[in-house]
Amino acid sequence: MPTITDLRLRREVLSTQRASGVARVSYDGKKVDYRSVAEIDRAIEALDREIALAEGRRIVRHVRVTATKGL
Repeated sequence: MPTITDLRLRREVLSTQRASGVARVSYDGKKVDYRSVAEIDRAIEALDREIALAEGRRIVRHVRVTATKGL
């Protein structure tokens, strides 16, 4: 199981690659090719969840739903 430091390093590399627009990431001698920015975003979100679980906290998301009759 990766350590929190490893997870944070992977997240930092992904964030840097996302900002640069490059879809190929390498860390620890491994190379990963992403097809789109959305795929990189999903990988970052997954790492955020893993980091939160490793630290013993959870990510809280709030969803607010509003509705009108459309009149």
